[in-house]
Amino acid sequence: MSRTRWQADETRRDPHAHYAQGVRAVFIHHTDTPNNYDCADVPRTLRNLYTGQTRDRRWGDFGYNFLVDKCGTIYEGRAGGADRAVIGSHTLGFNQGTAGIAAIGTFGLGTPVPAAMEHAIAALAAWKLGLSGIDPTSKVRLTSTNDESRYAKGTSAEFDAISGHRDGFATNCPGEALFARLPAIRDIAADLQGRSLRARSGTGLPVNLRSVRLDGR
Repeated sequence: MSRTRWQADETRRDPHAHYAQGVRAVFIHHTDTPNNYDCADVPRTLRNLYTGQTRDRRWGDFGYNFLVDKCGTIYEGRAGGADRAVIGSHTLGFNQGTAGIAAIGTFGLGTPVPAAMEHAIAALAAWKLGLSGIDPTSKVRLTSTNDESRYAKGTSAEFDAISGHRDGFATNCPGEALFARLPAIRDIAADLQGRSLRARSGTGLPVNLRSVRLDGR
């Protein structure tokens, strides 16, 4: 769902987006908000999160590039173009050349991760990484830009192409339950890119823009 559809107040953000050369990795987050929401009410939740990040944290825009609800709907977070390598404010030290995808809810130990949400995250990650030719199951090297990350500024570190927020910053995010699902999400994303044996045999679904459905249809 586009920012227009969830009614983002465009006067709150920095009018100038910043871009990297491409997206080489995706960091998965959770919003640390209640799980008992109605998916029809998610646009209001997004507006509240957006206000907190732009007004209270002064981030200039939504920190996450995308958000996904438990029904599997994908929402455009930070402005600048869903298909472009927009630099967000989601993983301190590793915002350059990455995308942040936030699962709406809280996913501590023992919390089920909805299948629709998991598949939507995988499809979105497969698409974003595919724009740069990155295998979702591969390893990538990123260089820290901030001493407050897990790695000193200037340090090169290896990450999974689909990593959790905690891999780059000292946090519990995206929660134990969602973090434990990342291997499965990587495999689904690889299937959607047509990289797995199953996909190459003809039972996989190549991922494309239609899989992302930011228009909400």
